[in-house]
Amino acid sequence: MTQYAMVIDLHKCVGCGACALACKTENNTALRRNGQTRNWADYQHETRGKFPKTTYMTRPVLCNHCSNAPCVKACPVTPKAMYKTRDGITMTNNERCIGCRACQDACPYSKMEVKDGETSVISFNEFDQPYEPFYADKSEAIPGCTSSGAEVAKKTDNPPHRTRYDHPDYADVRRPGIVEKCIFCEHRVKKGELPYCVVACPASARIFGDISDPNSEVARLVKKHKGTVLKPGKGTKPNVYYIRSYSVK
Repeated sequence: MTQYAMVIDLHKCVGCGACALACKTENNTALRRNGQTRNWADYQHETRGKFPKTTYMTRPVLCNHCSNAPCVKACPVTPKAMYKTRDGITMTNNERCIGCRACQDACPYSKMEVKDGETSVISFNEFDQPYEPFYADKSEAIPGCTSSGAEVAKKTDNPPHRTRYDHPDYADVRRPGIVEKCIFCEHRVKKGELPYCVVACPASARIFGDISDPNSEVARLVKKHKGTVLKPGKGTKPNVYYIRSYSVK
């Protein structure tokens, strides 16, 4: 059976953020949460050693689409809101989600340290619509001269940029009070397209495909470079692999 996976080449990744911006653009995630930019992915940055003998690493962190996913086991609703698709994607159904956040609590990757604190690969959508206050703000910077956020939004798609797509499990803009996360852009994948973060990476550091096929690029790269996963001791069998390193020793 198909098992979709992503390989991230750390030799090529410098943390430019193109993948995060692509994710935000494709999936219409809110601009800010608790003062921080909202993504379905984050980064771990690390510098080791003492100059001039130093090594550097940027490691993107996202949902690992685990084959043995604790979030799926923890979901209390029937049928489950968090479940595995036939091709191995860990999926969340917006309608069935009750916002209990049991999946977040069960995920061993939900509170990983990153540069500015912690990241959760499963996010809770706490915003009411419109999900950015700016777009409802009727005040003008210069009264009678400049437009308000609400006026701009009214003349556009509200929010001004919105990627529209249809999917049976999730909306292009999710309702408040539910969890959301990386779904490997399944609305694109089912049309034969790559996840948008893969398309947007200027260094081709992200590779996506069927790792159950030994002839696929992801399978060959993992074998060639002895790909590693996050927290292998947890027994979750992640399907996001990391190969090589940025600093050549």
